[in-house]
Amino acid sequence: MNTESYIVDEAHNGSRLDLFLSEVSSHSRSHIKKLVSHGYIYIKNAPAKKAGSIVNEGDTVRLEPEASYEKVRKEEKDDTSLFAKIIVLGETPDYVVIHKPAGLLVHPTDAGETVTLTAWLVSTYPDIAGVGENPIRPGIVHRLDKEASGVLVVARTNDMFQHLKQQFQSRTIEKEYTVLVYGAFEKNEDTIDFDIDRGKDGRMVSRPKMKDVTLNTVDDIQPGKESRTDFKVIKRIGRFSLLSVRIHSGRTHQIRVHMFACAHPVVGDTLYFNKNLLKKSETKLGRLFLHSTRLCFEDLSGDKQCFESPLPGELQSYLDSLV
Repeated sequence: MNTESYIVDEAHNGSRLDLFLSEVSSHSRSHIKKLVSHGYIYIKNAPAKKAGSIVNEGDTVRLEPEASYEKVRKEEKDDTSLFAKIIVLGETPDYVVIHKPAGLLVHPTDAGETVTLTAWLVSTYPDIAGVGENPIRPGIVHRLDKEASGVLVVARTNDMFQHLKQQFQSRTIEKEYTVLVYGAFEKNEDTIDFDIDRGKDGRMVSRPKMKDVTLNTVDDIQPGKESRTDFKVIKRIGRFSLLSVRIHSGRTHQIRVHMFACAHPVVGDTLYFNKNLLKKSETKLGRLFLHSTRLCFEDLSGDKQCFESPLPGELQSYLDSLV
C-alpha cells in the first residue's frame, strides 16, 4: 500500500493530530496512538511526538505504508489480557449480558483491531457470528465507549436482536450509569436536553438552548440530534460530584458531551475536558469515570430482565482517595 498523506485544511487548524486523522482517514484514534508510539506518523517530515500534537493549516501529515505496521499488529494480537476481565452476568439461548472492562473496544473500527469484545464473543459463543445486520458487529445492539465499563447485552439470535433493537429505538430500555464529574451541581437532580452534533474537529459538540426558534434566530440554533440525559447527585465530594445518570437517547459520547457542555466534565476524560479544572497534584485516574451500572430490557417472553455491575475496584479506590 502507498504512503498515506494528508494536508491540514482550515477547518482542522489547531486540532489534535489523532482527531484530525480520525476525521479524514479510516484509522481510529486508538490505532493512531499506537502508530505514533512506533514512529509511523510524521508531521512536516518530523516524527509525531504524541497523538495529541497540534496540527495547523497547511501541515502535511504522512503515515508510513500499512505493510510496515508489524509492531502494531503484534501488539494488538498479543494484548488479550482484557479478555480475562470480561464477566458474564447472565446468559440464555437468546442473549448474553456481560460486564465490559475499560480499555476494550466493543467492535473493530476501520483500522481492523483484533482485540475487541466481538472477537471474544464469537470465540466464546460461536452462534453469535451470524446474528444482526453487520458481520463486524455480530449481536451488538448498543455500545459503551472504549474507556467506559459496565453492563452490556448482546443478542444470540436474530429474533432477540430485532426485539432489543426495537426497544432501543422506542427508548424503553433502562440504562443507568455512575459518573464522577468536576464541580458541584446546585440542584440535586436535573435534565440536560441539549442537541448533539459532530463538530469540525471530529468531536461531538453540544450547547445549551438559549433562544426560541424564530425566523430571526434559526441560524443561531445549535444543530444536531435530540438528546436527553437525567441525573441525580449521589454525593458531593470536595470539588467533585458523584452522579447517577439515566439516558433516554444513545448519542455518541452523550453523557460526556452533555456534562462538558454544562461545565462539569467527566473525570478522566481526555477528549472533553477543561484544563483549568485539572490540578498538578491531582491523582491521575488513568481511565474514564463512566460506568454502566444497571441495564433493564424485555426478553422474548415479555418479562423484564435487569442486570447490575458493581463499581470496578479502580473507580472505588479513586473515590476513596478523595474522601
